[in-house]
Amino acid sequence: MTKIGLLSDTHSYLDEKILEHFAHCDEVWHAGDFGSEEVIQTLSDFKPLRGVYGNIDAAKVRQSFPEQEVFTCEDVVVLMQHIAGYPGKYAKGVKDDIKKTKAGLFISGHSHILKIIYDESLNCLHMNPGAAGRQGWQKVRTVVRFAVDGKEIKNCEIIELLPR
Repeated sequence: MTKIGLLSDTHSYLDEKILEHFAHCDEVWHAGDFGSEEVIQTLSDFKPLRGVYGNIDAAKVRQSFPEQEVFTCEDVVVLMQHIAGYPGKYAKGVKDDIKKTKAGLFISGHSHILKIIYDESLNCLHMNPGAAGRQGWQKVRTVVRFAVDGKEIKNCEIIELLPR
């Protein structure tokens, strides 16, 4: 079983409580808009880090992370892209990418809206952890913690942080 801490849209601010909430995670995944190299360094020093760049990320971040990442965690194919939409409103090409890769887990960020939706038509779970940073219009900052156990995605927890 692999325990994951998932966040997005930190916009250069990393609440130290996130590290406490992710203390027992095996990996941290960031769905874009890191905002600074300091956020990346802190997370990388803390746990193995996977991520994609977002629309606010500078060239140096874009050199370190791809726009889209496809990888396997346990027996689940994961597709991650910052601006990608969600079931019923995917960004152009994303639905085809999910089909092509046979992703069982699709992760996006950008909207600052926490969403966890199962897309029955693609047999794929979508997660957007909302926004962990202080910038944006969200009233509640959120991150997600879950586990991948073989082919199962389970023990999903939504963590609300202090208001921005």
